[in-house]
Amino acid sequence: MKSLNFVGLCLLLGMLVLEALIAEGFNYGDALDKTLMFFEAQRSGKLPANQRVKWRGDSGLKDGYLQGVNLVGGYYDAGDHVKFGLPMAYTVTMLAWGAIDFRKELTELDQMGHALWSIGWGTDYFMKAHTRPNVLWAQVGDGDSDHYCWERAEDMTTPRTAYKLDQNHPGADLAGETAAALAASAIAFKPYNSSYSNLLLLHAKQLFTFADRHRGLYDDSIQNAKQFYTSSGYSDELLWAAAWLYRATDDEYFLKYVVDNAVYMGGTGWGVKEFSWDNKYAGVQILLSQILLEGRGGAYTSTLKQYQAKANYFACACLQKNDGYNIHKTPGGLMYVREWNNLQYASAAAFLLAVYSDSLSAANAKLTCPEGQIPPQELLDFARSQADYFLGKNPKSMSYLVGYGPQYPIHVHHRGSSIASIFSLRSTVQCVQGFEAWYRRPEGNPNVIYGALVGGPDQNDNFSDDRSNYEQTEPTLSGCAPLVGLFSKLQSVSGAAGNYHEKAPVPHPATPPSYHETRKSTRAQQKSRSPSGIPSLYNQDMDSWTNNILQAQGDNQKQRNTYELPQWQKVLQPGSECSFVYVQGGPQAKVTVQSYN
Repeated sequence: MKSLNFVGLCLLLGMLVLEALIAEGFNYGDALDKTLMFFEAQRSGKLPANQRVKWRGDSGLKDGYLQGVNLVGGYYDAGDHVKFGLPMAYTVTMLAWGAIDFRKELTELDQMGHALWSIGWGTDYFMKAHTRPNVLWAQVGDGDSDHYCWERAEDMTTPRTAYKLDQNHPGADLAGETAAALAASAIAFKPYNSSYSNLLLLHAKQLFTFADRHRGLYDDSIQNAKQFYTSSGYSDELLWAAAWLYRATDDEYFLKYVVDNAVYMGGTGWGVKEFSWDNKYAGVQILLSQILLEGRGGAYTSTLKQYQAKANYFACACLQKNDGYNIHKTPGGLMYVREWNNLQYASAAAFLLAVYSDSLSAANAKLTCPEGQIPPQELLDFARSQADYFLGKNPKSMSYLVGYGPQYPIHVHHRGSSIASIFSLRSTVQCVQGFEAWYRRPEGNPNVIYGALVGGPDQNDNFSDDRSNYEQTEPTLSGCAPLVGLFSKLQSVSGAAGNYHEKAPVPHPATPPSYHETRKSTRAQQKSRSPSGIPSLYNQDMDSWTNNILQAQGDNQKQRNTYELPQWQKVLQPGSECSFVYVQGGPQAKVTVQSYN
């Protein structure tokens, strides 16, 4: 009886603390910091010395080895250890969008360094995976065998098979999303590291061309992915990539592309009530509405207005002002799309409305709904209502962001979180042993995976904190990525002081190191931080960099100051071009052609 009274007292105290938090307003800055830590927990590869998530170790260090390509790095998708390309690329796009549109907010919160770090961990990997203009390594790991085991990433025994897309095995959806991710990231990095930004943009353009010229569903080419991340089409990704490339380059070619293909690819035809790793239409429509609201529509204004009409459809549906064609909401106020990992749809929608609210406000415009003109503040209010639900303002008084608030899921469906750290339990946890000793244990996870947004409750706000209940307790990259921009925006308008684990230095533009200085440092350490707080993103062995980037030859002792075409392209046809980016301190180099082959 005493133990029951004690438990009851703890629950009562927890509820009182939660009520106090709600009354004072949520600390979105703390939620932001924890969200950024989640991406550190999901890192694959060689971890940096300043890794904040100390229970994680190096893993996946031979990814791509059997295929003769370096695929070390990137992110594990969720509670498993597969690196799925489509949701990972969408994740990076969303992280970059947050860093672009809420740059001021992130900077004021001293979190821009961590935000760019999370983006760069993905973009470094994508450039490694893009080994030829028409080749993209799309996945590492086998979903079936991976799910048969419950083991830490550091102990992995499952096959690390790598799968690629090429001209004979196309994947316009995945290649298009990766192009979008790199283009958006190029914008995010441009104020801080223009050379790295240019490299990202070069890869983005090549991947867009590959996606557009060689169309097909990626999961038709990579059957292994079909049961995990089935693609519903690639038209939205092609429009999405083109829209981001226009925003990154101001090249009218890309704006004309989204206009010329508006009807054919469904951009002005589909009115949707979901935005996700698979369905980008609402994102395309709001992104193009931003261009229109900025007065940059020009001759394409009429078509962009059609895109905006569909953006308004999505926003009005979220606000329940769409003449009956609205999103479904739970009794507690959460938008509800699907049973499995529903919070990823709510976080994405909340982010989109926060972005659209800012754009409408800047243009002194209102949202046009069937039920009238809606001020931009109502869009932000809806976004806040979803964020508050995530953080504990819900019928269960449960924070669905792990580590935030007095009550949050402790049986998270996540292998690394649920097994004692390799630094405390140094013996290997075998495949089946993990299920028997850790998966089925009733205690909470030994490692708190801060910032993980779990799948969340059902359509009636019910939630079961059970490790085997993966539909509700498993976190994903795609669910957490929109939260970075969303929480930074909400913290900036709340006026509350932050309370963070660790503040990153404010990033400043800096002259990048010379190629040879970079090469020397990256061979000694795969990842490091520059003094400015921006991640040092020249961590690839440049010998493998062959995507129309002419390679510097020689070493630190003997610099030849010459560049040669990569091995796969020894001849340039008459009238053809070869673009390259060189990284070098000092004045601009003079380029001359020494020989013809």
